[in-house]
Amino acid sequence: MKKLWSLSVLLLVMLSMIGCASESSGSEGKDGKTEITYYSFSATPDYEDVLADMVAAFEEENPNIKVNTELAAYSDYFTKLQTRIAGGNAPDVFELNYENFVQYASKGTLADLSGFIKDDENFNPDQLNQEAYEAYQFDGKQYGMVESFSNVLTFYNKDLFDKAGVDYPTKDWTWEDELDAAKKITDEGNNVWGTYAPVTMNEYFKIAAQNGGKLFNEDGEPTVNNEANLEALNYMVDKVTESGVSPSPAEMSGQAPADLFLNGQLGIVHTGIWMFDAFKDASFEWDVALEAGNTQKAHHFFANGLAVSADTEKKEAAYKFAAFMSASEQVAKLRVENSWELPAITDEEILQPYLEQTPPENREAVFEALDTLVLPPAVENWSKISDVTNQEFEKALNGDKTTEEVLETLQSEYEGILNK
Repeated sequence: MKKLWSLSVLLLVMLSMIGCASESSGSEGKDGKTEITYYSFSATPDYEDVLADMVAAFEEENPNIKVNTELAAYSDYFTKLQTRIAGGNAPDVFELNYENFVQYASKGTLADLSGFIKDDENFNPDQLNQEAYEAYQFDGKQYGMVESFSNVLTFYNKDLFDKAGVDYPTKDWTWEDELDAAKKITDEGNNVWGTYAPVTMNEYFKIAAQNGGKLFNEDGEPTVNNEANLEALNYMVDKVTESGVSPSPAEMSGQAPADLFLNGQLGIVHTGIWMFDAFKDASFEWDVALEAGNTQKAHHFFANGLAVSADTEKKEAAYKFAAFMSASEQVAKLRVENSWELPAITDEEILQPYLEQTPPENREAVFEALDTLVLPPAVENWSKISDVTNQEFEKALNGDKTTEEVLETLQSEYEGILNK
């Protein structure tokens, strides 16, 4: 009887040990590898194969880690990500653009990577563009690893400029120069417009900076309702409502600005360098230039990075993947070869092939623009602030509100959003 009781106890102990082992190895797949989930927006739809190559390179270098990728379109990405985080089902590592980074870092949803970086003998922050690297710091700690950066330039149709007898844009162009050229290029009868830039928050903070304006002060308090910002908004809106050198939403009829440019209907389109590949087979000659300014130059600086969930039990593996996507030469070369934004590395040898590709001829402008970069405002609830701004701008375009009334409303709305 004692022997039977001893065997029963032994069996229970063994089952308990198996259960504990199962729990402790819950982060491992059937083959013993640690499996992590990576959630991304920038790869879809054009770079899914490139991302697969990057993941394969990482797994070859880290044979004990398997990366399961999940993709979502940018328009749906952050809504889905917030739902997953709220439901306790956050991805182990996920992509964040700079505009939304502060919102996540400030709410404690991201893992502090500072310790991993300190212990990582293979990573040196000097490998990266410091502005881009430090963009993912919050309260003195590193909560993300920058993977790429991009900016916006003036893309122009040489054929339309030649037809209108207008000189091509130069580094010294001002708002007035662009407006004069746009008026000469615009051909209403043939649905050709001189210039286009979206009348949205993502464009506005840069245009305001080109006029010496700021939407928030250094303490993050709203300062949107001032004279410099009003001049900037008038410049954006008047091109649509007064001079008619930019198409209205109705005139665009649901077409994307990239389509209008490719159709030969825009003399200028202000868009990102991520469009180089999309425009390479255009039926006309085109190039890029620095953007015009008013009181000063200012160029967008957008950054995407990888963050690790504060709740994941696989932080080390997730960090390794984030660091690889940030600083690996293999990843950088794949980005350059496929014109998928720009790696944030500083290695000129790797970046040289990017400069040698054409079109456009003037790829140097990409790096020249970094001398006058402007970052999106680092404030909480950026998504809500952007949404209400875009809604108010639409009212200005439709004539439902004056630009003065729009800025008065936005000042109040910003204060309400940030003080909640």
